Amino acid sequence: MIDDGQILELINNKKTKEKGFRLLVSQTKENLYWQIRRMVLSHEDTDDLIQEVYIKVFRNISSFKGDSSLATWIYRIAYNETVNFLKSKARQQSKYDVSLEQSMAENLQQDRFFDSSKINFLIEKAILSLPLKQRSVFTMRYYNNMPFKEMEQVMNTTESALKTSYHIAEKKIKEFLLKEELNF
Repeated sequence: MIDDGQILELINNKKTKEKGFRLLVSQTKENLYWQIRRMVLSHEDTDDLIQEVYIKVFRNISSFKGDSSLATWIYRIAYNETVNFLKSKARQQSKYDVSLEQSMAENLQQDRFFDSSKINFLIEKAILSLPLKQRSVFTMRYYNNMPFKEMEQVMNTTESALKTSYHIAEKKIKEFLLKEELNF
């Protein structure tokens, strides 16, 4: 794995810029895919968002200050793009008197890329029942095992607020699953 300094050096050189971006994408794409996918649940929407994120990275790489790792900076861009996408989709969905979360759960059952076992579906439904910030914190921590310190940079909030959000989300998910278990 090539470090941030080497990648930035390649990107900042006109002759090696393309190689630098290819390396950056290859080192971050899989984790980025799953970070976004766990929030939007749709493979197609995830692919579209990844493209938007890398376009923003390409256009704004010169503004990278080095306050965090390149991956964290990219995750911050991805988080903002994902939140904006979900808010926009929720506004569009509200025209049909169906919540975005309900629509996402229904679409998830039909997604050929999703392991549609009952328990996986219930877990995703429980996560979808969370407010957006809690959902984001939970998915970053639970699935990506992202340290709260890094999440603090991605979400631009305090570590203690993130820990609180995570624990509240965890509690709500357990309650949701226990309630659903009674309805089996």
